[in-house]
Amino acid sequence: MTQPHPFAASPSAAALRVLVTGASGFVGKAVVAELLRRGYTVFAGSREGQGLPGAVGVKADVTSRDGMQAAVNDVQPGAVVHLVGIIAEKGAQTFGRVHVEGTRNVLAALPSGARYLHMSALGADPASKSGYSSTKGQAEQLVRASGAAYTIFEPSLIFGPGDDFFGRVLKNLVSQAPIVPQIGDGHFPFRPVSIQDVAAAFAGALERPETVGQTYELTGPAEYTFRELLNLELSALGKRKTIVPVPLPLMNLVVPLMNLLPSPPITKDQYAMLLEGNTGDPESARRAFDLPMLNLEQELPQLLRK
Repeated sequence: MTQPHPFAASPSAAALRVLVTGASGFVGKAVVAELLRRGYTVFAGSREGQGLPGAVGVKADVTSRDGMQAAVNDVQPGAVVHLVGIIAEKGAQTFGRVHVEGTRNVLAALPSGARYLHMSALGADPASKSGYSSTKGQAEQLVRASGAAYTIFEPSLIFGPGDDFFGRVLKNLVSQAPIVPQIGDGHFPFRPVSIQDVAAAFAGALERPETVGQTYELTGPAEYTFRELLNLELSALGKRKTIVPVPLPLMNLVVPLMNLLPSPPITKDQYAMLLEGNTGDPESARRAFDLPMLNLEQELPQLLRK
């Protein structure tokens, strides 16, 4: 087991300056809001440097080592929350550049003695067939070797207002055709986690020195198969449609063709991650951060109406 970094008890919330990278994203906005609610002084880092309500905007391009160093020099944070990630590659924004080189640049700029919270992903593994999961795993290796006072979080599918999977990918899948295509037998498992639980875990880690040097899976209270998620999405949208399994050999042919489209309904990387499933034990994080563990079935109807 990794030995905890010698990090002293956190200062009071008001005294701690926290720089959040990727603050303008889905997870970033929720984490910034939770940090502000707890009284932290928050700097919202993004490539454009736009602010968020209650937080100071800071230009923080993680793909630029000089740019990241300049952001840290301007802010002099006592903690850095690194959230930047992409779910699909586009042009120069590759998984390797954003996840691996971006993390390397953030760690290089990290002030001595600063607390570091890292957003990874459940299933992160350098050996994964998914480029997303592989580069997330490589980034974790950099964090563990850095000597920083780190905590790593590995969330499953995250649901909440504005999420990509339930609010776009799955919604489009069940809405755009008279039948709903199911990938393979639909038995691969998932344990979605709420954005509120994710934000609470990140903010809570700053208040718990015993979490330094630890990695936490962030998963929800219930596990579902992919087929069950399709049925939940249909029910939440008030739709009744037939779910038709699509054999994996056919999907293996169709997905690359879909990726020739400007905006494919599912990328090759998302397909690979779906086949791997995405589940884990919620208890360690729940106990460590006293998480509310919001339930997908209860939250989804309201989320999809927004």
